[in-house]
Amino acid sequence: MTLLHLLDLLSVFVFALVGARVAADRGLDYGGIALVSIVASVSGGTLRNIFLGLKPILITDPWVISSIIAAVAITLSVRRVTKIGKTLLIMDTIGLAIATASGVQLAHNLNSPWYATIILGVITAVTGGLLRDVLCQLEPVLLHRETIGTSSLVGAAAFVGLIELGVDVSVATISGGIVVALVRILSIQFDLHLPKFKEESK
Repeated sequence: MTLLHLLDLLSVFVFALVGARVAADRGLDYGGIALVSIVASVSGGTLRNIFLGLKPILITDPWVISSIIAAVAITLSVRRVTKIGKTLLIMDTIGLAIATASGVQLAHNLNSPWYATIILGVITAVTGGLLRDVLCQLEPVLLHRETIGTSSLVGAAAFVGLIELGVDVSVATISGGIVVALVRILSIQFDLHLPKFKEESK
């Protein structure tokens, strides 16, 4: 199993688990939980592959289906509703880091330009979470807090920078993922956000 394949499977499992948990917390039935889990886990990788002219990972790798089934089964076996806390945030951060690393490595392997590599890394990481929140009727986290997109962008840029410096692809991939996690953790710890428009007082 290659590093890229392992990263894809890990990101699918983590995002599927988080998606299933969020859906369960929102009171969705078993079908809804399964649907959200699938969308959350494979949307980013599918969109990445389409842009790269590849088949969607959901129909090319049986291990992806196994990862999703395992995540849904774990969620259903717990059978309890809990508020989204630090555990889910940590898992979502791990998924974000792994998905970004997976996206940039595949784009690099297919000789994509540096800017396309960064964009595809971000798309791989944030698409599933965005659609998850929309399906669960939540305000998308990507659009208003915790610098999810920024964390992925910084990690993807770090990967490209390391590649330009001649660093081994595997080392650059892992390092980029670590950067994503660090930036996200710091943004949560210190309540850091991108600037927003302020409402003018009348």
